[in-house]
Amino acid sequence: MNRRPTLLAALALTATAALTLSACGGGDEGSSAKDKDSDKIAGADTGSEKSTPPSESSASAAEGRPKIDFPSDAKNVFEYEKTGDPAKDAVLADSTLSVNSVDEAIFVGSTDTEALGFYNTEKALSGSITYVLGYIKKDDTWVGETRYFDYKVTLSGANGAYVTYCSDESKSFIKNKKTEKVKDTPTTADSYVLYNTKLEKRADGVWQTTDVASNRGSKECQP
Repeated sequence: MNRRPTLLAALALTATAALTLSACGGGDEGSSAKDKDSDKIAGADTGSEKSTPPSESSASAAEGRPKIDFPSDAKNVFEYEKTGDPAKDAVLADSTLSVNSVDEAIFVGSTDTEALGFYNTEKALSGSITYVLGYIKKDDTWVGETRYFDYKVTLSGANGAYVTYCSDESKSFIKNKKTEKVKDTPTTADSYVLYNTKLEKRADGVWQTTDVASNRGSKECQP
């Protein structure tokens, strides 16, 4: 289903050529196998039966970081293995928190959440605000599970990075807050999205997402 609107697809990503788009495209079987042995990522739900939900996971692992809360009927699952490179692993962790911060704003129904501006800035922040406002205007939220997989991270100097990844929205659905009606839409090619993101490190070590571009229905992300 199309949980995320086409807004993100319209955002221009600086230096897209630096991204390795071949990162996406692995099937469910490969992703699941990787996830079995992967380390649990801060701020992420691994999808196991006893995993910690995003609302209780280490969204504020570092001192001064905002806590991110999710409702019990929604979760993001991030599938990737730690690289062993401290910088790349920090980029990946903060990339997942950027995603969580946007969804938290949808759940809360406000663009004034602390985490949204903490993990996003520049075009990524303005685009995220517009995106969240689209949900708020319709009094919508979402339920279910969104899976993120096939991560690829590339460092650009000491303070820059690019991350590409795929999302599977086939198990997440839009829900209207007033009617509580859930749109049970079928799984199609548009349920899979390829994301290209740019991040920059702040002086305090936080990697903020500065720009996002997406390709809904990308064949590289479909099973």
